Amino acid sequence: MRFDLSSLKAIVTGSTLGIGLATAKGLAQAGAHVVINGRKEEACTKAVKALQDAVPGAKIEAYVGDLSTAQGCDGLLKAHPHCDILVNNVGIYGPKDFFETPDELWQQYFDINVMSGVRLARAYLPSMKEKGWGRVIFISSESAQNIPQDMIHYGFSKTAQLALSRGLAKRMAGTGVTVNSVLPGPTLSDGAKEMLREKMKETGRSLEQVGHDFVMQQRPSSLIQRFATVDEVANMILYVASREASATSGAALRVEGGILETIF
Repeated sequence: MRFDLSSLKAIVTGSTLGIGLATAKGLAQAGAHVVINGRKEEACTKAVKALQDAVPGAKIEAYVGDLSTAQGCDGLLKAHPHCDILVNNVGIYGPKDFFETPDELWQQYFDINVMSGVRLARAYLPSMKEKGWGRVIFISSESAQNIPQDMIHYGFSKTAQLALSRGLAKRMAGTGVTVNSVLPGPTLSDGAKEMLREKMKETGRSLEQVGHDFVMQQRPSSLIQRFATVDEVANMILYVASREASATSGAALRVEGGILETIF
């Protein structure tokens, strides 16, 4: 299925690498005018060039700013007051024992993973409603339902995204605007590749082999028994951003390889 997003403007937060960059590429290939985002000018410049090389003729812009703050979100809104597709991808993760996680870290995860999406959805949804069409997508995680005992602060923030997207979908009911979440599992992002390369050096095994071992140790219920690629995750995001996904709203769309032990 080929999606046509020409004439539409998409904003993908936290999109200089990984799932965000792959999503921006897919949206650009479908004809959307894409705005990427990162905190560093150099990373944004590099990402814009990579996208323009991959999708010649695509309209790509960058907003450099920290969306964990109200000021950063306001700056994005001033630079790009209109948006048809909002992909709330920016986020952080990392292990930390619950009893060693200070208030400041809890607040940091909440500000970046949750409040960035709150602020941008609050700003862009009214014009989408007025137009009668729009897409808001939160990139959550299988950790939203399968809370990691060593990353409770992270799982909490991802569960909050599910509540937020479901509530906003209800708020936008009947308007032509859909709001959904996408739940990736272990994904072969740049950070994951770097981690696995260390294991490859230690063991002399291939990327596929060490990736399989990691997934089976950390997420043994995985049905695909490997890392997903960033493009596989981006494919789900691209679908839910499309016009063809008009009957999908309020959903938590799983692209986690079958890790979650639930039918629904």
